[in-house]
Amino acid sequence: MSQVTTTDLYEVTMALSYLREDMRGPATFSLVVRDLPPGRGFLVAAGIEAALDYLGRFRVGRSDVQDFAAALRRPVEDLEPLHGLSFDGEVRAVPEGRLVLAGEPLLEVTAPLPQAQLVETYLLTLLGHRTAVASKAARCVIAAAGRPLLDFSLRRVHGPEAGLQAARLGALVGFAGTSNIAAARRYGIAAAGTMSHSYVESFPSEEAAFRAFARTHPGPVTFLVDTYDTDRGVATAARVLADLGLGPECAVRLDSGDLGALARRARTALDTAGLAGVRIIASGGLDEYEIDRLVRDGAPIDAYAVGSRVGTASDAPYLDTAYELVEYDGRPVMRLSPAKVTVPGRKQVFRGPGLQDVVGLANEQPPERTEPLLKTVMRGGLRTDPPDTLAAARARFEADLAALPEEARRIADPVAPVPAASTRLTALTAVVRHRIEARTGAGRWAPERPGS
Repeated sequence: MSQVTTTDLYEVTMALSYLREDMRGPATFSLVVRDLPPGRGFLVAAGIEAALDYLGRFRVGRSDVQDFAAALRRPVEDLEPLHGLSFDGEVRAVPEGRLVLAGEPLLEVTAPLPQAQLVETYLLTLLGHRTAVASKAARCVIAAAGRPLLDFSLRRVHGPEAGLQAARLGALVGFAGTSNIAAARRYGIAAAGTMSHSYVESFPSEEAAFRAFARTHPGPVTFLVDTYDTDRGVATAARVLADLGLGPECAVRLDSGDLGALARRARTALDTAGLAGVRIIASGGLDEYEIDRLVRDGAPIDAYAVGSRVGTASDAPYLDTAYELVEYDGRPVMRLSPAKVTVPGRKQVFRGPGLQDVVGLANEQPPERTEPLLKTVMRGGLRTDPPDTLAAARARFEADLAALPEEARRIADPVAPVPAASTRLTALTAVVRHRIEARTGAGRWAPERPGS
């Protein structure tokens, strides 16, 4: 089954109708996050590269038409106008790694209306999921305050592909490694891992398990010390490491209990044994909130391994994304639905110092001391530049994060910057709204407010 059929049924019904009605004029759709989730002061744009790969390959084949017809319970001949449809439009997007705010387009697609409509669902799911996970991971980076982070999410995320993306997105925002071998190989990320509790349980004692592991892996090793009693596990690990002369770069991993208190006792035990170079790694249901607490409490933890809560963006697992038509055949359009009003016209985001952003029209001149955020990344259905790299995306993320106001960086109760609208965009919105209300009578039948 091709990616073309990974879409909602109504995308097909609309695209087919457009073709039947000969509505093939250029349409611009803007993909935005309407509101930030609670507890977020920013988002990290992600998924753009995958979106461009998808659009570059998009073509409705014979089997796709057959699948569409089966889904609609219609003769294949009825769906024949869709056969051969491919994407030959333009894409302007925020480069991966840049920070974005509510109401700012992550991506704008301009293409013949049937094409632009049919790619909606896939683009929404790509950018929504990856931006949500990247943003959660970025908050862990802030909380860790320079301490290395490892991605251990593969076994708890929503499928193998989600695991690959969690590893990649962690690397994008600065994670040091991943337990996911496939992701490490595909994206050039350092592979990292230790042992499981079942490994320790397989041996007659913790000491036997640690010594066996060290015999098989003579390089720097990490011993999991909480299978039975953590303090005794640390003492056993220290004895084995000292006996084998394996101190520097080795580690013990704490995976349960009061991680702060256990880390303090572990640090004392290791230092007393002359193993000041042995690191302490913490794992076990961690996210930015717990990491922030441990760092603020001064827990002597050298690195954090995060998994299910970060790989699934557990406290904000989806974004309120929308793919809205903002212009068709040269005519700006907007939606007046309650709580879902859209803004007409092709847009640009002009970024000023400290993420003082202005959302304006695409053909506006940038205000002073600003730069345009959306770049043309596809024209005529072809990429305008070679594929982006993780290193470049990470550099953009780090630069934007350094400029982010402190109140937006906070782990608890962050306050997000609010982008302004340009004078021209505000004026266009008012004109289009008035035109729609005059034509349709929208707004005339609104019920009176209570007490009015």
